[in-house]
Amino acid sequence: MTGTGSVEELGAHAARARALALLRIRSRATGLAILPAAAAVVLLVAVAQGHIGPGVWTTVSWVVAACAVVVLLVAAGVAAAVARARPAVSPTVPLTEAAAPDLYRLVRDLADRLDVPAPSAIALTPDCDSWLEDRTHPAAQPRAKGLGEQAGTRRGRRVPAAPVLVIGSPFLWWMRVAELRAVLAPVVAGTGPAAHPDIAAARRFVRGLDAAVADAAVPGQGFVRRIPTAFVGWVARILLRGCRQHAGEMERCVAAAASGRAQEVDYGLRIVAQEQVGLAYAGWDRLLTRVALPAWRMGRWPSRLDAGVVSALTELSRRDRLAEGFTSRLGERPACDLIEEPGAADEAASLLAARLFHGGPAETGPGWSPVDWQQYPDEVVDRKWRTEAARLHRVLDAMGVATSVSVGGPGASGADGSPVPTLARVIDHLATPGTDSEALAAGIGAAVARDEEKAAPGPRAGGSTPADGTPSGAGTDPLDLWGPVPLPLFPLQPPRTGTELLADHVVAMVCCAAVDTAGAAPGLDWLDGPALLVDGGRRSDLGAPVLSLVEDGDAEPLRSWLTSVGVRTDKPVRLG
Repeated sequence: MTGTGSVEELGAHAARARALALLRIRSRATGLAILPAAAAVVLLVAVAQGHIGPGVWTTVSWVVAACAVVVLLVAAGVAAAVARARPAVSPTVPLTEAAAPDLYRLVRDLADRLDVPAPSAIALTPDCDSWLEDRTHPAAQPRAKGLGEQAGTRRGRRVPAAPVLVIGSPFLWWMRVAELRAVLAPVVAGTGPAAHPDIAAARRFVRGLDAAVADAAVPGQGFVRRIPTAFVGWVARILLRGCRQHAGEMERCVAAAASGRAQEVDYGLRIVAQEQVGLAYAGWDRLLTRVALPAWRMGRWPSRLDAGVVSALTELSRRDRLAEGFTSRLGERPACDLIEEPGAADEAASLLAARLFHGGPAETGPGWSPVDWQQYPDEVVDRKWRTEAARLHRVLDAMGVATSVSVGGPGASGADGSPVPTLARVIDHLATPGTDSEALAAGIGAAVARDEEKAAPGPRAGGSTPADGTPSGAGTDPLDLWGPVPLPLFPLQPPRTGTELLADHVVAMVCCAAVDTAGAAPGLDWLDGPALLVDGGRRSDLGAPVLSLVEDGDAEPLRSWLTSVGVRTDKPVRLG
């Protein structure tokens, strides 16, 4: 027996043992539910055969029988509620075999080499991870053919099917074909343990309990429905506490068995490919928080996020000595070539990412439209600066701050009598001794909150479940199976403080002045997001002078920076 075989067999054996332990918990719960019925049968038979006398024992027998009926009805109701509870399904973008025949062929060949069942389908997730997901519950039955047989047949019934392979979309754009195959090998190998009847039954049991607990926690239920749902949730929580350790150990053993089996396929390449997984995660995180988030806040969603990962990681390899050499792989065939229309898949994954991480609507509209990377500087960066500069001056107007320096002399105003929006007005106000910058920061924070509340999308309508157990709109919206959970599901950043917001708005005002008076231009930095370009080069040294002004009231560092760039602080700035 080889070492690899030993690890795989030991892991599979341990996983089955843990699965049996979970099924024993289910059996004990079932036995506890039928115990009163068994006692009632014994008493009634004993009375009928004359082993115990009539009178009191007859009354006791019928009381126990009545209790047994009640317990059986309650147990049947709990079992039905757990069976009908809809397990959580990860929001993904489905990828049919017609849309990615080469990718399906790669996964099918990989499953053949590993001697495991092929996944029933493939889906993309806007994250740097890959996993197998059971979607045999009636509420999540696939409507299309997978890698092998027809995945679903009759509606509303659980059917045997291999799990769905969920692939992180950034992997397809950054990784090469061989690297993706190596990374997916241990994931696909997990279909082997998933096909074992005991492990599959144990997973369904735990997932049903988890879904029942989630259903009990849904707010807004009526009084009549809330009481039985709360009872079912209480029972499910008790069972889950007993299952927690066994379920965790079972999944660890399943992962160990799958990893041992996958060592036979591309093991050496997998070690190198794992470096690309970490690099892709770093680039994806920077792209979302620094590049995509400012666009989302402006009502625009970048439609090629996955393609942007390649640009971001290429830029990272130029800046980071540890990432040197990674871009030399770009000459090989990228994994996204395995998709027939990679642009359409990238756009769908980008929209889903905007919904999951920011809470944007499902469809484009007047305040929510896609933007290409070529349009990003003008459509997002410049618009962001103009909007924030206008908000800053509106708050200054509300505070009664007059213009101290402007075209035409001190105290000059526009045609409508309002102060002229100049950078000097902002600098002089913050640099004046005794100025309360916290009041300005609080005003900015309140204005941002009002603007975000106006731009926030309405409640999500998906997730209702008709009597047949199938969610409304299933198969059309990847978030339908999550029910009425509010968006975003995974917010990227905590709320910004007032000081951070004030600094951002002052930076925006400086950038607007630089563009209008010094010939600067808005730009895009793949790792840091919006950037100011002066003479074709990025100026990244603006943050420290602005913080000195905002936090300490010291305007000299910023004035020196403005002089070096050639910005006129007394000139009016065009606001958004």
